[in-house]
Amino acid sequence: MTKHPIRLGILYSRIRLEEKLIIEEVRKRPDIELVTIDSRGLILEPDDDLHVDVLLDREISQSRVLHILQLLDKSKVACVNRFGVVRICGDKVFTSKTLKEAGVPTPEVKVAFTQESALQAMEEMGYPVVLKPVDGSWGRLIAKIENRTAAEAILEHKSYLSSYYHSIFYIQEYIEKPGRDIRACVVGDETICATYRMSDHWLTNAARGGKAVNCPVTPELNEVCVKAANAVGGGALAIDLMETNDGYTVHEINCSMEFKESLKAVDINIPAKLIDYCVQQAKLKMEESI
Repeated sequence: MTKHPIRLGILYSRIRLEEKLIIEEVRKRPDIELVTIDSRGLILEPDDDLHVDVLLDREISQSRVLHILQLLDKSKVACVNRFGVVRICGDKVFTSKTLKEAGVPTPEVKVAFTQESALQAMEEMGYPVVLKPVDGSWGRLIAKIENRTAAEAILEHKSYLSSYYHSIFYIQEYIEKPGRDIRACVVGDETICATYRMSDHWLTNAARGGKAVNCPVTPELNEVCVKAANAVGGGALAIDLMETNDGYTVHEINCSMEFKESLKAVDINIPAKLIDYCVQQAKLKMEESI
């Protein structure tokens, strides 16, 4: 038993529907003290602990949260998710390498660092290919490239973008999807729910108009999702998968899971599951320090 309520910090810079639902869930629980932390006004020192027992990352800025979590790494604060997990999942190259090493089915990838080598990599892989930024989400700046002419034009365009990330060319094999992919939510060692994201467009992200429909969590799906989550370090993660003739393939993992579309299709209280996991991690951290 703890001597005080669990102090749960929620890190954010924008309050979206997901954050509102999480805050609403926390306020129902007398054993949890809510601490809202707006990163825009945050000042940290290297030995800071933010006066919380556990920090739930809901920050939309990848660079900002990485620095905050790094400063909290090895502190007494339990972080959901931990710095190492966010570092891997925030970079598609790191994610692909980690999944491959762990034996998790994942699309083939080539990484290049100049326009010329990127074009060669696409030619070797064979069109169509998918070109993605190594960071980012919501299906932004992703291109399905059908031929050499399109490849040359898009690569030239990327060369004028300012972020150094755009000089890292992440080229993924194109997987023919059945008009859908799968978003699965893993919390700890359980796939708590999954949805099909349906769309007539080849991009099925909810942010691009994909419609969520309930997807049964079969033993096979759960096994792949939990294996993928454990490969990157575990925690509370959204696993994106595609269906192939050989089974599931994991193409992305998202750390600060967005779930508002999933809630329309599943009968699971996702915010409650997240809060339960945060409390569990806080108690484990406290036990380690005794």
